[in-house]
Amino acid sequence: MSEFAFLFRGREPLGSAEQQQKTLEKWRAWMAELQQRGLITDPGLPLEDAAKRVVGPDRVVHDGPFAEIKDLVNGFIVVTADDIDAACEIAKGCPIFEQGGGVEIRPVASMTP
Repeated sequence: MSEFAFLFRGREPLGSAEQQQKTLEKWRAWMAELQQRGLITDPGLPLEDAAKRVVGPDRVVHDGPFAEIKDLVNGFIVVTADDIDAACEIAKGCPIFEQGGGVEIRPVASMTP
């Protein structure tokens, strides 16, 4: 089994308080299912829109966000799966697709020699 980071991209429409609650319930149910199946190795965190980036040899600081609003990374989790194709199948259950968002799946690199 390997670990894969799921980066959640895109903004959900605000909608009414009732719609937001229904969306949150779908997320909780999906995450609970992954947890019950033993697939989540790190539950991650939601991310705020504010960002800064330090780049280059002079370490210049730029204000963000740095992508179009539809491409913002708004959270992440780490799951375990046999391979990247299996991780993609797991990602297909994510509620973000109902709001036009997407999930970027990235293998987690091992830092041990």
